[in-house]
Amino acid sequence: MYALRGIAVSFSVFLIVYGVLSIAVSLGWRTVWQPSLRHRARRDADWLLALRMFPLATAVVIMAAFTVPSFLLLEPRAIDEPVGAIPLVLGICGAALGCFGLVNAALAIGRVSRTVATWTAAAQPVDSGVPVPVLRISPGVSATKASSANLAAIAFPPMTAAGIVRPRVLLSSTAESMLTANELQTALNHEVAHVRRRDNLRKLLLRFVAFRGMAGLEAAWLEATEMAADDAAVSTAGEALDLAAALIKLSRLVKIESASDQAATDLTAALVHGNVSVMNARVERLIAWSDQRAASRGGFSAWYGLAAAAATVAVFAVTYGQLLVRVHTATEWLVR
Repeated sequence: MYALRGIAVSFSVFLIVYGVLSIAVSLGWRTVWQPSLRHRARRDADWLLALRMFPLATAVVIMAAFTVPSFLLLEPRAIDEPVGAIPLVLGICGAALGCFGLVNAALAIGRVSRTVATWTAAAQPVDSGVPVPVLRISPGVSATKASSANLAAIAFPPMTAAGIVRPRVLLSSTAESMLTANELQTALNHEVAHVRRRDNLRKLLLRFVAFRGMAGLEAAWLEATEMAADDAAVSTAGEALDLAAALIKLSRLVKIESASDQAATDLTAALVHGNVSVMNARVERLIAWSDQRAASRGGFSAWYGLAAAAATVAVFAVTYGQLLVRVHTATEWLVR
């Protein structure tokens, strides 16, 4: 009974903190987040992802660092106290929330794995000169393979970065023939930037923490990641124009994504997609590129984050004992 009570209390606190913070973030992220200068897309992307993951990170820290230790240290083991209905229900819901996140992430991995396997059934390696394997895909072959496997023939994007553990860039033969050498190189650099930033892994984290009402925040993050990859792919105005030209040319090959297409490719990083407003913003941004803007792309210094983390740890170290007592008092009220 002691262990069951501890588990119920821990997951109850997790659910309460995660739920309250998630609702607060979904309602107030537009107020908290102020877009920086448009050329600082990487900072915007990192900040939006941190804001999106804040409820989960905070709930896990409070549960692991405060709720569980306070229960183990301050809750008498000799008292045979039954588990109340409220913490039991909340605890079950908290555990179910974690299981739902795992299942949702696993299903997303399964969908993308099947789709990418279909695309790459007859893929050929390309000598591209980038530090990530590049495979040439024939759209006709992949569609035939999909039909034979009784799967929906998902339209292959002109260029996309796929994979988390073994990332690779998939290039449509049609797209390759449409682009000049410089346009193709900048487009490949864009996809390599997604790989280096591990954007597919970050998308998997979003599937794990799926929460109703976060669509706007996630869409803003996706837009910022695309612009951050654009920034990383070019360093001169000429390269920016090459990438803009590649986007314009390849956008003609992309139709508006259906729900099934999005579900099957939500863990890949396509160069172009069906969101017209984002595509237009990216092209306009690249056309307006300047060398002065490239020189000012510096991101947020890690030293500021380390200093803030050290100060936070120091404050909690001084007051940790008192915090455990107060947390235990709060959980006692919850149990009763």
